[in-house]
Amino acid sequence: MSEPIAWDTAAKVAARVGGRDPFADSYHADSLAADFDELTAEAEALVTKTTGLVPAAGPARARVTDRAGWVQANLASFRRLLRPLTEKLAEKVPERGPGAVVTRNVAGAEVGAMLGWMSTRVLGQYDLLIVEEEDADEQDLVYYVGPNVLALEKRYGFPPREFRLWLALHEVTHRAQFTGIPWLRGHFLGLVDESLSGVDTDPKRFLVALRKAADEVRAGRNPLEEGGLVALLASDDQRETLGRIGGMMSLLEGHGDVTMDRAGAHLIPSAERFSNVLRARRAQRSGPAKLLQQLIGLEAKINQYAQGEAFIEAVEAAGGMELLEQAWVGPEWLPSIAEIRDPAQWIDRASAARAPAGVPGV
Repeated sequence: MSEPIAWDTAAKVAARVGGRDPFADSYHADSLAADFDELTAEAEALVTKTTGLVPAAGPARARVTDRAGWVQANLASFRRLLRPLTEKLAEKVPERGPGAVVTRNVAGAEVGAMLGWMSTRVLGQYDLLIVEEEDADEQDLVYYVGPNVLALEKRYGFPPREFRLWLALHEVTHRAQFTGIPWLRGHFLGLVDESLSGVDTDPKRFLVALRKAADEVRAGRNPLEEGGLVALLASDDQRETLGRIGGMMSLLEGHGDVTMDRAGAHLIPSAERFSNVLRARRAQRSGPAKLLQQLIGLEAKINQYAQGEAFIEAVEAAGGMELLEQAWVGPEWLPSIAEIRDPAQWIDRASAARAPAGVPGV
């Protein structure tokens, strides 16, 4: 059965849309790989000390790439991410004939346009979505898009070593979450599969959604921040699942920012300025499932960073870091979107069941 998306077309279109930043050929790029190897290891030690989360997969590995390399890695992630949807679509899209070829190539072009645009914005990413598809050398990587990092450092006059450590802290915090909490990755991907499995698989509706998203890209806007592809296709029955994902991602992003601030407080004097610049540049997302967060349409409903940080602040004010540890005990203790927005709800139910001794905390 043929896939309903021509992934080779997606790769070609993404390469054209992403282009090649002048900094890709800069002599400054030579320092990036060595710097990020060193700073990723330093960041991991700081995050482990701050959170108590010990990655089960061994030391983090940094990979500095260009936009094209980031696109290739995320095409693999997209194929894994969209599998529940594409398998259903494949049953409805003819395998042969000119119509089938056109449909697959159009879908590939629209996916490529979105990935290409995103490749011009992303700075770093912990990729947890391709583990099942790639060999060991391509798994569990922390990516840094070198030309984009250099361009931002140049534009704003950021001290390179400080900025690179600051980026590394956020990415390895997400790696610590997904490899240091044994149940989290499987639960996360299970919710993703559940949300995508219920999407309406009418091929015409799927292509219309992709075209709308691509039109937004061409107009200079990020379509994934305005509801996402899945939100365009989702039914009312999926709202509960999307809500659970929203609460989880808010917690993880808020935890990532809080940890980054605490772990690097004495080493990164410019951290507040970095944060202010990047928060104004809202298209930049550096979470562990950055593509997923946007693809499933949560950006239109919640400000994950701010609400997640506010939730953690409220919980710690009520019961210290020990109370927040309850969130890592099991899936049933993850906050919902309602609890993220009203932390007292979660505090009330968690206070009666403090985490047992030995559970990693924040």
